[in-house]
Amino acid sequence: MPIAAALHLILHVLVPGLVARLWLGTHWRRAWLIMLATMAVDLDHLLADPVYDPHRCSIGFHPLHRAPAIAAYGLMLLGRQTRVAGAGLLIHMGLDASDCIVQGARP
Repeated sequence: MPIAAALHLILHVLVPGLVARLWLGTHWRRAWLIMLATMAVDLDHLLADPVYDPHRCSIGFHPLHRAPAIAAYGLMLLGRQTRVAGAGLLIHMGLDASDCIVQGARP
């Protein structure tokens, strides 16, 4: 696995943990687990051929990584019950977008 891909995966674990810790203080573990669960959004990669392409920008390509879905994740921040999941999904999209930028692809 290339270093960039490994770093990308590590950030998908660490960044939500840091956000949860800073945002929720003593109740951060539950929020972190919820945010980690939002990585299931990557199941939409199974619809692509090939399933994994290290040079493909996920943003705008996969169904759950497109603008309408990302807007819905933003709306999730408004609901008390959905706020943590929405934050996790937006963090995920932000990290994927940053990966696209590093690759030189346009998100």
